[in-house]
Amino acid sequence: MTVDQWLGKDNLLGIDIWMRKYRKNEESFDEWLDRVSGNNEAIKELIIEKKFIPGGRILSNRGITDTRVTYSNCYVITPPEDNIESIFESRKKLARTYSYGGGCGIDLSKLAPAGAKVHNQAEQTTGAVSFMQGYSQTTEEIGQAGRRGALMISLDCHHPDLLDFIDAKTSPDAVTKANISVRVTDDFMEAVINDKDWIMSFTRPETNETITKTARAREIFEKLCKNNWDWGEPGILFWDTISNYNLLEFDDTFEYAGVNPCAEEPLPAGGSCLLSSINLSAFVKDKEFDFDDFSETVANGVIYLNEVLEEGLSLHPLEEQRKSVADWRQIGLGIMGLADMLIKMELPYDSEQARQLCEEIGLVMADQALYTSAFLAGHADSYNNYKSCVQKSEFLKNNTCESTREAIEAYGLRNSQLLTIAPTGTISTMLGISGGIEPIFANSYTRKTESLHGHDEYYKVYTPIVKEYMDEHGIKDETELPNWFCTSSTISPLNRVLMQGVWQKHIDASISSTVNLPEEATIKDVEEIYLNAWKEGLKGITVFRNGCKRLGILTTNNSQEKEEEEEKGLSRGEIISCSDNLIGMKRRLTTGCGSLHCTAWFDPHTGDLMEIYLNKGSTGGCANFMVGLSRMISLACRGGVKIEDIADQLQSTGACPSYASRTATKHDTSKGACCPMAVGNALMEMWKEMKERIEKGNSIIALANSNSQTLGSESIPSSNPETDNGAKCPECGSELIQEGGCVICKSCGWSRCG
Repeated sequence: MTVDQWLGKDNLLGIDIWMRKYRKNEESFDEWLDRVSGNNEAIKELIIEKKFIPGGRILSNRGITDTRVTYSNCYVITPPEDNIESIFESRKKLARTYSYGGGCGIDLSKLAPAGAKVHNQAEQTTGAVSFMQGYSQTTEEIGQAGRRGALMISLDCHHPDLLDFIDAKTSPDAVTKANISVRVTDDFMEAVINDKDWIMSFTRPETNETITKTARAREIFEKLCKNNWDWGEPGILFWDTISNYNLLEFDDTFEYAGVNPCAEEPLPAGGSCLLSSINLSAFVKDKEFDFDDFSETVANGVIYLNEVLEEGLSLHPLEEQRKSVADWRQIGLGIMGLADMLIKMELPYDSEQARQLCEEIGLVMADQALYTSAFLAGHADSYNNYKSCVQKSEFLKNNTCESTREAIEAYGLRNSQLLTIAPTGTISTMLGISGGIEPIFANSYTRKTESLHGHDEYYKVYTPIVKEYMDEHGIKDETELPNWFCTSSTISPLNRVLMQGVWQKHIDASISSTVNLPEEATIKDVEEIYLNAWKEGLKGITVFRNGCKRLGILTTNNSQEKEEEEEKGLSRGEIISCSDNLIGMKRRLTTGCGSLHCTAWFDPHTGDLMEIYLNKGSTGGCANFMVGLSRMISLACRGGVKIEDIADQLQSTGACPSYASRTATKHDTSKGACCPMAVGNALMEMWKEMKERIEKGNSIIALANSNSQTLGSESIPSSNPETDNGAKCPECGSELIQEGGCVICKSCGWSRCG
């Protein structure tokens, strides 16, 4: 199988993501599948069917032996103690973890507040907030294969520095490489509702000094919500719900130390989590959900994640992480494609029927995951710190049938944490489905293409599930779509909270999900979302208002550098980037070794060749040679070399014995005496055809519309693109969206945590 067969030859963005992010060392798709699956045949089949997909770290790192990398997406660092050694030791731990590819969470609640006495030259401490910038800087400094690490900093609502913490990111230059969240408790939320005073207190064990501050709880809450409305942060973690609704509710030896950068994983000190997701939309058959197939996939997913956990025990960066993982064995099996599933079943996202269906799916998922973990414990023993008090947990009682509870009583559990719903932005974009439990962001969005002529063009691109439905039913205008095509802008915040609340009942970890608000939303709207989220039993939720000041800092300096480079024009050695709006043509060539597929991509304005793909449909030296040849031709095209000169070089190569033999015996070879000659002739043929179309005055944009490989693009006015209302991608200039705790570009696949 090839990657274009897996993802679809028209899914160019998905193929590009796979090649850039997950493929290693020029491996074929089958080689990649063997590596990622660990030769687990059941998992291979599930990946091929797009029913199950491992997390990004597993996809890119599993089986790689020549570098020090982790399979875990995220960690929580042991919270620093209130001394200078521990504070800076934590920076060291962050740096080492980032260097292995992991994101981190760190809680600062143990650090003394500003003004507390210390017995050194400083006389008093600068407070917990003062160290946030240092942790953020460490995150910025340590690279991860072209990107930066991800960090979550949290603080307890009882800490006297709380108000300063809430204000910590009210500047575009402050703590830019970290998300921040406040750990709020039930008594704080009750004080907010009842408009009571809130006492923030901290006692330093070294000096017995107690620092106390008092403020109205409602004023603190309003300040938090205002800053979120204005700056997109801080977020809220409902800490009592996190601490009390899980399998370890009654284990007195266990304590959550913090959460990962996207907040779907509460973890103990040193804890980490392996992620994978099940694509719900793949289980819809004739508008019905296949519960049996889904349940079997859940079981295989739990088994697979335990295999990966065992294999990766030695690959965690720190000893505290290796010990924590061995003792608690957290895994994070989640879901994606919820919105696509509901659309296929013709159920509006915000309907009671949709929530009832998700209730049933969530219960099956939790019960099967727990049963499988008990089954594994029966064969390989429980996790090291297992205690029978797990059986008393409210989560277990609410999510298991009698046979599962009997299995747990008999064997224990292999894992102390099993389920989460993590952001799946890049993976879901690769597969062309909706991420996590998010509704689809929009039925269509604007894609920007940068032409060689120096002006921008904008094209409407339909979300894959929308495009599929419109094509199948002959719909030309998205306004004609039925009511089950809900988007993030048409679903009320309350219904978003209600849907997340349904899933949280069946998820023992947490959920990363974003309520996207329009620019005109009010601070009161943000307050209502958080109040309803707490009442519905959520462990946390992300709120993001379009137009907030945070939009100005989502793009990095990379975008500014790119703009500066573009203004200078082309220079020697400069390579032009490919736009997303290229026009594709294809030729099937017959060579001495069989078929050779040549796909060429041309600029829609000039007809210039920009990129080619050569695929022999096999492995070995010739296939690798074709890959290398196609890349060099593409590089030459984007470097300004004329196609005539490229073809001339290709046609000047010598004869191939295999080619000559087949020509003499079967007489079916393409024009030429070797593969490069055949490619050169085919490229000239397609180029001339493209030029003729342009010269005849045919609309290239219309051609793009009729070409399935452009995913349903249509030209819209460049001066006023419909969806041009947010931050722009630093890679391609298209609009960024906030989804499940991540910033995502749907045009090129760029993403960033937070």
